[in-house]
Amino acid sequence: MAQVILRDVSKVYANGVKAVDGVNLTIGDREFVVLVGPSGCGKSTTLRMVAGLEDISGGEIRIGERIVNDVAPKDRDIAMVFQNYALYPHMTVYQNMAFALRLRRRHKGWANPLAMMVAPARYRAAREELAGIDRRVRDAAAMLGIENLLSRRPQALSGGQRQRVAVGRAIVREPKAFLFDEPLSNLDAKLRIEMRAEIKRLHRRVQTTTIYVTHDQEEAMTLGDRVVVMKDGMIHQVGSPLEVYERPANRFVAGFVGTPPMNFFEGALVAVGGGLTFDMGFAKLAIAPRHQVLLEKFAGRPLVMGARPETLHLVPVQCGQRFPAHVTVTEPLGDRVDVYFDTPGQKHLVCRVDSRHRAAENQPADIHVEMDRVHFFNPVDQGRSVLRDVAT
Repeated sequence: MAQVILRDVSKVYANGVKAVDGVNLTIGDREFVVLVGPSGCGKSTTLRMVAGLEDISGGEIRIGERIVNDVAPKDRDIAMVFQNYALYPHMTVYQNMAFALRLRRRHKGWANPLAMMVAPARYRAAREELAGIDRRVRDAAAMLGIENLLSRRPQALSGGQRQRVAVGRAIVREPKAFLFDEPLSNLDAKLRIEMRAEIKRLHRRVQTTTIYVTHDQEEAMTLGDRVVVMKDGMIHQVGSPLEVYERPANRFVAGFVGTPPMNFFEGALVAVGGGLTFDMGFAKLAIAPRHQVLLEKFAGRPLVMGARPETLHLVPVQCGQRFPAHVTVTEPLGDRVDVYFDTPGQKHLVCRVDSRHRAAENQPADIHVEMDRVHFFNPVDQGRSVLRDVAT
């Protein structure tokens, strides 16, 4: 177990494409950090550079006390779980899990009966080594609930069972860090949820530094101690899942994290009668008292208001304000309904309401906003969060 530190790490390919641009990140000992972002954002490339599978173009990577820029992957003392599992098809589950340990045996070739007569001390050491490997494999199999699969080959396993074997192969090595590269993307929805919980329980038990890559922001929010949101090879925000959700650094983070995504309304902040109002053209919404002082200096300037679907309602709520809308589609989800609507200013917006509050499609409706829970972003400067910057 060890810290993993990236300092100004970059990756530029031969064709000039910059996949990773000056990433700085410290992952604490025993911490579970998730790299998340859209396809092509550089998260997998970053992980592969930590693993040594990609050469870095600049910067420094440390695992523990050692700089590993020029260290071969096999010597970095890390274990990686791939998206396609990478199991050897001709080997049993037991052999797959034990393979890396057997390669690293110090007393290879001394475990046969002839060695007992020639060099009994080495024979005993070799047998103890094999017994230790067997114990680690069986302990990992018991932890993952695959003891009864040890004699099977990968083709006789389901996707979830193969995933457990791949994780077990990483566990037995007892590395300084685990690296997961979208390990659940090949599983069906139900199994993904089960394996997500399995990985979280596993981390709590083995307490090994873990870097996990995914494009699924829900997966990132449920698994990570911290979430690293990336785009265009750069880190846009690092924080706890709750912090990233409730205090997004910019409009990209706000729109990427959350299902359904945040709604955005363009308008301007206007001073009216000693208070502030957000004017969207088709409706005016009074700024919540707790935001008035923070937003005073932005009066008269254009801003973008962001509102999570759960802060918009089809029925009146205390401290809420309304604007007209037209309901286009409803998506029943059991205990809740996602209601999609258009306004005179924007299209394809969504609110999440209780299933008891029915909404009729192709009908007008009033949308009520919890103004004390909205966000404001600069329309320029990468859409930086105005409230977050002022508060800090």
